[in-house]
Amino acid sequence: MDALPIGLKGLAETLVTEENTAAAMGSGLLPVFATPAMLALMEQAAASSVQPFLPEGQGTVGTRLEVSHLAATPIGLTVRAESELIAVDRRKLRFAVRAWAGDELIGEGEHERFVIDNARFLEKALSKKE
Repeated sequence: MDALPIGLKGLAETLVTEENTAAAMGSGLLPVFATPAMLALMEQAAASSVQPFLPEGQGTVGTRLEVSHLAATPIGLTVRAESELIAVDRRKLRFAVRAWAGDELIGEGEHERFVIDNARFLEKALSKKE
């Protein structure tokens, strides 16, 4: 694994559509951007930021999210998630994450990921079916 630089930033965007609303995802009843969709977007920003620094066959998995969803976002707006790598402890990575709809901060918190060997991780997961 190449050295992961503190301060490394990530970005992911999505359009709020019927499919990623609280009503569609079962996390609420209203047609606004769902909290689970915001969390997934934050994870995507973090994961994609470090992937280019990892050797072939390695990836990351999310293990913890501590996030506040601060504001509702209606269908038709674009949500942008940003991540910043703030700590590295061997394989444990910690990120500050934020989500924006235009200039409005709609979510913020911290996210933790671990660097894993993809094949070994998947093998262990699939062994649970036996």
